[in-house]
Amino acid sequence: MRQPKPEIEVVYSAEEIGDRLNELACEISALELERLAVIAVLKGSFIFAADLIRALHSVGVNPEVDFMTLSSYGQSTVSSGTVDILRDVAIEVKGRDILLVDDVLDSGRTLAYAKDLIAARGARSIRTCVLLEKDIDRAVEIRADIAAFKCPSVFVVGYGMDMAHRFRELPFVGRVVTS
Repeated sequence: MRQPKPEIEVVYSAEEIGDRLNELACEISALELERLAVIAVLKGSFIFAADLIRALHSVGVNPEVDFMTLSSYGQSTVSSGTVDILRDVAIEVKGRDILLVDDVLDSGRTLAYAKDLIAARGARSIRTCVLLEKDIDRAVEIRADIAAFKCPSVFVVGYGMDMAHRFRELPFVGRVVTS
């Protein structure tokens, strides 16, 4: 028997996200980063990163792109407190300007870990860009250099983000409404 489909409340619509992506591309372009490499932190950022890279192209920025897969959640909706590298970048980062792209900045562990790892490898500069920045106390001291949206302190899904491998396909950011 099929489970009933849960109700998803829209937090940021596809239209709002699209408009904000164009603004982000202009902000990033204005930084005049050299030998730019965009590193998307997977899995949650994959749609945001893809759309951001296309928006960057539309304003004349043509970065090299790579991915790293880090995990601090597993199957849970709260961070485990440790970060594991499931897939590392393949490109050389030494001496380059790096834009780390992630989905949500909440505890800060994943983004801080990625930033420290790339810094230790000799990146010239590292900027962080997140789709959502939650206004909460962080487990580590980090702020996003660029954030598309401030997010309420709720667990969100859609636009690449999941809950137990579901809802990544939604074209918007939403939250699961529980009865």
